[in-house]
Amino acid sequence: MYKKIILLDAVRVPPNKLYGDAKAAVREELKNKLEGRIEGDIGLIMAITDIIEIDEGHIVFGDGGVYFNAKFGALAYEPLLQEIVEGEVIDVVKFGVFVSIGPLDGLVHISQISEGYISYDEKNSRLVGKETGKSLVIGDKIRARIVAVSLNEFDLRDTKIGLTMRQPHLGKLEWIEEELEKNESV
Repeated sequence: MYKKIILLDAVRVPPNKLYGDAKAAVREELKNKLEGRIEGDIGLIMAITDIIEIDEGHIVFGDGGVYFNAKFGALAYEPLLQEIVEGEVIDVVKFGVFVSIGPLDGLVHISQISEGYISYDEKNSRLVGKETGKSLVIGDKIRARIVAVSLNEFDLRDTKIGLTMRQPHLGKLEWIEEELEKNESV
């Protein structure tokens, strides 16, 4: 879920950036410090949107920089368990598909794609349903439910998000549309 939040933090502004607008310097340092990082229960901080207020700053003996306490707005993304997300297939492997769900990627394991047997077609880099003939390839748009979340604050690449498409109205968007049309005609 995307969310706008207000945060408080202290940031050091180096001496070479102390000229001009202090708010602009604080914003730049906050961006360098926080954007693209996962912070505790906040999630992935995507952008520092605005500086609401800063104090007058504090000087530490022996340090040429100035430390500012800042109140600022940010845009964050936190994947929530049971959240329904839409995304695009970015990689197909023999054990499932990787899906871009905005700023992070998730995995739909082959067992979580559909009820029937799914096989990997290595030659065409796709997953194919044995009974249905339905396939998933890079670029397909899908809807899935988040079933597992493991956010790693220290290394974004170690963040893992598990997805399922084995529930009603989940799956490749084309499959969902076909199912809805079929149900309307009945």
